[in-house]
Amino acid sequence: MATDEELVTDEELATDESNIADETTDEEESKTQLQIPSPYEIRAKLEQAILADLLGPAGGENEEINESSVRDRYLVGLLAPQRQQVSLEQQDELAVAGSGNTEEGTTESNTVSNETMFPSSLGMTFCVSNTATALQVNAGWGQYERTKSEVTPEDNSKSKTVWKRYQILETSAPIPLIEGEISKWVVNQDFPEVFVLGRIKKQSNQDWIVSLFLINGQKEVDKLRDRVWLFQPELSVVSADYQHPDIFLKRNHHRLSSKLDPVIAAEEKAMAMLYRFQVEFAIGHGVSVSAETAETTEKAVKLSTSVVPTYEVPKSTAPQADEIPELTGLVLDMQELSQTTDLTTKLNPLITAYENWINTQSKRISDPKEGLTDYQDTANTAINNCKLALKRIQSGLQLLQTNEKAAEAFRFMNKAMYLQRLRSIYSEQVRQGKQPELEQIPNPTWYPFQLAFILLNLPSSTDLHHPDRSHETDAVADLLWFPTGGGKTEAYLGLTSYTIALRRLQGNIGGRDGESGVAVLMRYTLRLLTLQQFQRATTLICACESIRREQPEKWGKEPFRIGLWVGQRTTPNHTEQSEEFSKKARGQYQHSGSGSPHQLTNCPWCGTKIDPGKNIEVETVSKGRGRTLVYCGDSLGRCLFTKKQSKNEGLPILVVDEEIYRRLPTLLIATVDKFAQMPWKGEVQMLFGKVNGYCDRTVFVLQISKIRIPIVNLEIYQQLKRYLQIYSDHPI
Repeated sequence: MATDEELVTDEELATDESNIADETTDEEESKTQLQIPSPYEIRAKLEQAILADLLGPAGGENEEINESSVRDRYLVGLLAPQRQQVSLEQQDELAVAGSGNTEEGTTESNTVSNETMFPSSLGMTFCVSNTATALQVNAGWGQYERTKSEVTPEDNSKSKTVWKRYQILETSAPIPLIEGEISKWVVNQDFPEVFVLGRIKKQSNQDWIVSLFLINGQKEVDKLRDRVWLFQPELSVVSADYQHPDIFLKRNHHRLSSKLDPVIAAEEKAMAMLYRFQVEFAIGHGVSVSAETAETTEKAVKLSTSVVPTYEVPKSTAPQADEIPELTGLVLDMQELSQTTDLTTKLNPLITAYENWINTQSKRISDPKEGLTDYQDTANTAINNCKLALKRIQSGLQLLQTNEKAAEAFRFMNKAMYLQRLRSIYSEQVRQGKQPELEQIPNPTWYPFQLAFILLNLPSSTDLHHPDRSHETDAVADLLWFPTGGGKTEAYLGLTSYTIALRRLQGNIGGRDGESGVAVLMRYTLRLLTLQQFQRATTLICACESIRREQPEKWGKEPFRIGLWVGQRTTPNHTEQSEEFSKKARGQYQHSGSGSPHQLTNCPWCGTKIDPGKNIEVETVSKGRGRTLVYCGDSLGRCLFTKKQSKNEGLPILVVDEEIYRRLPTLLIATVDKFAQMPWKGEVQMLFGKVNGYCDRTVFVLQISKIRIPIVNLEIYQQLKRYLQIYSDHPI
């Protein structure tokens, strides 16, 4: 018999079961709340955040901006008043824009006047079916007014004066499709000088061509200028007959070939053939246009302007043998290719697969279902170009069969790229706080197109007189055209490592030393992209240097190095500037801010953090070799590029202009603007092999004859003296 303590009523039991259920629900909700979003969800949120930050409104439709100017808050989607006032100060800025810095060799302007960049209108041109009778236009923008904030401060003080946003969005009356000018439509009566204009024209096939523009015709004002600017403008058009909405047709925008340069005409015909199944409904004027398509996708039901256009680029994936049976037997493993002597057997399936693909494509030309009736000549030209590429790939493989130095350089390339990919993955995991094992990382492999690109370039990279590189009219420049992440960088890094290995094997050619000098020069337009590629390419050079140290008798005594040749705001021009940074990093005094040698935050070989105060050492010209040495930060000395294993060299990088000229890195990465200084800086010629002197301390120098120059300026004298001390064996 149960005691009183053991007795439980039905109500109590039900209550307990309810509490347990509530706790279970809370746990499930907690798990749901803590669920990690997928990469696609993160990307979507990031895209929304970027769009809100650049275009707005970041704070919602009725946001308040506590800044002096809305134009300073948003960078895109601004329509300026049609009659802008340019102040005297702005005129002065425009007058000196592009003056540049002769030391930098750049024409970049430090300041850009925002108000001279923005248009006063945006619009679109599109094609409308002849079955339509009228259009309906929607137009709007964000209007910002200076007013008191509606948000009460936490300290109950007076409300701040802010820019308050008001949404303007209106719909026009039906616009009949009649040839001629479209009557001026004032979008909102409170803003009579903001209106929509357009033109309607009938085509020969009786369809309509329509152009619409949203115009900010307001005058500039002296105070509160943002009141007459339009932010987040939008313009859209639909059919006025809602029962027949799909009235927008595909644009036919072929230009007359007779009016074009033959090369341009052929290229446009080729592009039209490639994108013959892609539909374009409108062209934007100062803006992009997006289309909401009907079920058939051959017609659209709505066209809208898009200040920040987006497009989903599908990921490029390499084909496998189950997709293309001819690829069976193709070896893509970098390590295996670095050790084999039977390259023909392992690479020939690539040629067979490509040849079969070309034959398959050739048969499509005469198939009426392919839509190539109007592109017969263009399609045959494309096939002939593919056959030419096939011959070049075959020549590359044949070269590996007959030229032992080329085959050895090819194996070097595969080993270097194997180490580069392996170490890139390893160091990335170290930076993420993991403890990876090199043996656990899968062997890196090539994509088929990467091997094809390398093979077709081998003959011209090996023979200086090959027609592909020396013919006056038929020389070839190959373009790699893949989306981001498709593997372009590894393709040309592979060809880079082949080139630098071949130079070492070939030795002296035409009086030029293959062991020294710049072998490959990469040029980029943006400093940010240059720095990113520098980090990836440095890992490759580390891999090459590790191979060289194992067999210096084969690959030479001169280290493989990479140089970063960019503006002085990023990297130092002189070793003294590098020394200033080093002292600042150690807390000795304030750095002048003229560039930093600390371009690698982590060792590219092992991922260990690089401390600029401990791992960067500078030897000035007056006290040493004029070197800036960057060591790996591994305190135990396990890494190949620590001070313990790489004394007096460190990581094989050069980030100071002076040192680049004197050490001549094997691979040089530069920005476009550095080339502008070639006519003004004689030492730049050293990068192109124009070197005729060697110094045991500073290595390569320009020998300058002893001359007498009357010096009337002390500063000029000191600069000239310093230059001659560094680049010449002759004293002053």
